[in-house]
Amino acid sequence: MRQSKLVTTTRKEISKEEASINAQLLTRGGYVERLMAGVYSYLPLGVRVLTKIENIIREEMSAIGSEEVLMPAIQPKEIWETTGRWNSVDVMFKLKGAGDRDLCLGPSHEEVVTPLVGCFINSYRTLPRSVFQLQTKFRNEARAKSGILRGREFRMKDMYSFHASVADLDAYYDLTTTAYTNVFKRVGLGDRTYKTYAGGGIFTKYSHEFQTVTPFGEDIIHVCKSCAVAINREIIEDLAGKCPVCGLTNLVEEKAIEVGNIFKLMTRFSDACGLSYQDDQGKPQQIFMGCYGIGSSRLMGAVVEILHDEKGIIWPEVIAPFKLHLIALTRTGEEVAKADSLYEALRKRNVEVLYDDRGSVGAGEKFADSDLIGIPTRVIMSARTIAQNAVEVKSRNKKDGTNIGLDEFLTSVSS
Repeated sequence: MRQSKLVTTTRKEISKEEASINAQLLTRGGYVERLMAGVYSYLPLGVRVLTKIENIIREEMSAIGSEEVLMPAIQPKEIWETTGRWNSVDVMFKLKGAGDRDLCLGPSHEEVVTPLVGCFINSYRTLPRSVFQLQTKFRNEARAKSGILRGREFRMKDMYSFHASVADLDAYYDLTTTAYTNVFKRVGLGDRTYKTYAGGGIFTKYSHEFQTVTPFGEDIIHVCKSCAVAINREIIEDLAGKCPVCGLTNLVEEKAIEVGNIFKLMTRFSDACGLSYQDDQGKPQQIFMGCYGIGSSRLMGAVVEILHDEKGIIWPEVIAPFKLHLIALTRTGEEVAKADSLYEALRKRNVEVLYDDRGSVGAGEKFADSDLIGIPTRVIMSARTIAQNAVEVKSRNKKDGTNIGLDEFLTSVSS
């Protein structure tokens, strides 16, 4: 992609209403644009990052046997009355459809997915089953804040599993924990994200959040460094300040951002929707369910909150909008042609590259923009490097670059 053709530009100043780091850097870098509180447009760079995060989530959910679906965002009142939640979910966007029909914009999909998957479950042979989706959700948050961390419209992966027994649900719950751990490792947050014990409501003793430690977090957790798990603030007194795994009390209080959650629904929704299966004796039995969420747009914001410096974002390569940021510091026609030639050579090798070919922008501004945008590797072509038949390669998180011969460089990025 030629930067001169990019629909967005970077900014030095943005609205003072954007107090959070993720909103400031993502807006200044041209990744998102605020429409109103809690609602953002994702611009070309932002779409590239969000898509890569969601593809990682897809891969990890598919790896544990879940199948992708896409369910409607508009839902009728009747299904929410079936489960008794029409008047109890206080963040629901409600609206009127044709014929004065009561509808909502889905804040979650238990009411949709349960009868949907239930259509295909009859005997024990059709269990277990798991489906997931990546979809836009809507929640009428009273205080939308923290940029894309807490929005009224946001992207989310929600997954639902169906089981013949609690033991089978427990086993899949553990598989999901591993899959979530893999997601957070791959996006660069694995070393600071903890499986966190939270209240389980009336169905189970515990549910679990995945909390990423950062000084900029809005939640408080208590971390057991011995077990690498944590407890959220709401249940710490119930556990008398002890780790639920090892029983130690020397827990460390930390600020954190919630990036995912998993919990056992048990038979709450399957019973309400009249779901059951026939066992090997032909007798009807209850179906046990689990629910598993990751806010993919929230995860994008969390990465920015944590992986940045005073100059801008520092994307991990796996979710960066481009692998390389090629910067041309060229003046003569011959120098421009050399830089163009390298850009085309990289494209032919299917290397994702953003090419700063802007002729009217000085070196200082180009470097500042590169730091702000945060692509992990910067490649510079200047009169000096061209004369040496080389390029200067610099990592976003390092101070100094290294000169590499042009042929060697092309070989390295192609391998």
